[in-house]
Amino acid sequence: MNSSLKDAIVDRLLPQAQTPAQYTGGEWNSVVKNHADVRGTLCLAFPDTYSIGMSHHGLQVLYHVMNRGDWACERAFCPMTDMEQLLRQHRLPLFSLETFTPLAEFDVLGFTLQYDLCYSNVLTMLDLAGIPLDARQRTMDHPLVIAGGPCAANPEPMSRFFDLFVLGDGEPSLPEVCDLWKDLKRSGRDRESLLAQIASRLPYVYVPRFYEPQVDGRVVPIHPDVPTVVEPCAAADLNACPLPKAPIVPFVECVHDRITIEIMRGCPGHCRFCQSTTLKRPLRYRSVDTIVQTALDQYHATGYNEISLLSLSSSDYPHFDELMRRLQETFRPLGVSVSLPSLRINEQLRQVGELLNTDRHSGLTLAPEAARETMRRRIGKPITDEDLLAGCRHAFENGFSRVKLYFLCGLPDEQPTDLEGIVELSERISRLGREVRGRLADVVANVSNFVPKPQTPFQWHAMQRREYFSWAHDLLRRTKQLRSVQLKCHDIETSLLEGALCRGDRRTGDAIELAWRRGARFDGWAEHFQSAVWWPSLADRGIDLDRTLHTPCPAAAALPWDHLAIHQGRSYLERQRDQAASVAQD
Repeated sequence: MNSSLKDAIVDRLLPQAQTPAQYTGGEWNSVVKNHADVRGTLCLAFPDTYSIGMSHHGLQVLYHVMNRGDWACERAFCPMTDMEQLLRQHRLPLFSLETFTPLAEFDVLGFTLQYDLCYSNVLTMLDLAGIPLDARQRTMDHPLVIAGGPCAANPEPMSRFFDLFVLGDGEPSLPEVCDLWKDLKRSGRDRESLLAQIASRLPYVYVPRFYEPQVDGRVVPIHPDVPTVVEPCAAADLNACPLPKAPIVPFVECVHDRITIEIMRGCPGHCRFCQSTTLKRPLRYRSVDTIVQTALDQYHATGYNEISLLSLSSSDYPHFDELMRRLQETFRPLGVSVSLPSLRINEQLRQVGELLNTDRHSGLTLAPEAARETMRRRIGKPITDEDLLAGCRHAFENGFSRVKLYFLCGLPDEQPTDLEGIVELSERISRLGREVRGRLADVVANVSNFVPKPQTPFQWHAMQRREYFSWAHDLLRRTKQLRSVQLKCHDIETSLLEGALCRGDRRTGDAIELAWRRGARFDGWAEHFQSAVWWPSLADRGIDLDRTLHTPCPAAAALPWDHLAIHQGRSYLERQRDQAASVAQD
């Protein structure tokens, strides 16, 4: 424990900080180890606020995985803007919650990159830690700075700032990377030599300094011992991947205060817009016994009264009925409810209302993505209105009164009827509530702006311009008639920035740093996002947004992320792209 730093933080900064409990540590089930008694030290860094980071299931899992072994694993989050200013004013470093250790003193600093709009926060955390932003300027006195998560699908925009990226599943890969780094450090060799050995030994590790972009867009290795294509790590047996029996219970209210258990990884669907579908493969499951026992362990260790079953499509879990029955038998007498954040719209949805029959009814959350069946076939989501409406009917009959729907606008070959159909379908479901329960059901239609993500079949498509999205949102609002239906359209400027960052090449990193130096912080938050900072910064660094966002890529063109593989390979993406195009010609 760094007592002097802790005293300075607690006595001088926290009385002036907003929500000070997010900086104190000491939460129920947190783990504190003596650094002198462990093999190495790792700090998991989440580049957003405590309330968001502590709601992330993967952080809790990796924290448990590393602390069950001979490493001391601690946590750090991006301080809110007031706390950032206090740290700078008092010249104090960013610290871990468990022992108030400065981040620069850890052996490994591991970031999770869950969304592109957190990139400026990464730079804030590195700078507050006193760690050089440019990975090439670090010495053996600095931590190994690594990153994983969905944004590693295209790490090029952030490649300047990380020593290495880890692709794929973190449970097997993170311990291997940390152990190998600690072992190699004993050799006394320089940082670059050690990074080369890691890249040559671990096929899922990407070290950007050993690759170089070419004029034609390809990124090729310039070191003889690193792979041409980096393959993702995949845990062979999900059931063998440990889950925390006693997750940390935050002191402050978080986005999700509940038990969360991942029941399966991967998705049997083939949604062509969905990056998670390709990144999470192959499809793997946990057993019913493991899920129920883990839920019971976490209930006794936390006291939470809600269990959330996490997956890309929970109702596709092969033992879904048995799992729901066992959970109800075990937890209904305890007053604990079960929620399913993600449901596939198929025949099984018709049973969900009964299977989720608990004393406290949360709303039903569904993702049709498109309102017309032709568009659904085009995007690889072959669901029917019949199944959707039957599932909603059964849910209403079993006490549900609210439905949340997720749609996309700006999809390839989208027509006005596709947009009008979003409102028509939402209002139809609302009226179904009146038919079943005697009053209109509350329906929230969340409409996101389509971003052609890397490593998806739609990665070759262009993104619509802001003028189109403005027109589409206006059409949706003009079409809506029922007050019981609420439309929530995602902010256009943040969607465009998301596209610019996720589809960028290595040059984008300079623009990210410039925007950060000009004040970009918490760009995923509406109250902090500054488009007047980002667009000039991108332009000043020569980023051609028309080419990055709004120009389709030729089928044979090299993409900035082609040197990073997915489980099914690029040929799968090409086949799915061509199948979507054939539907468009119907």
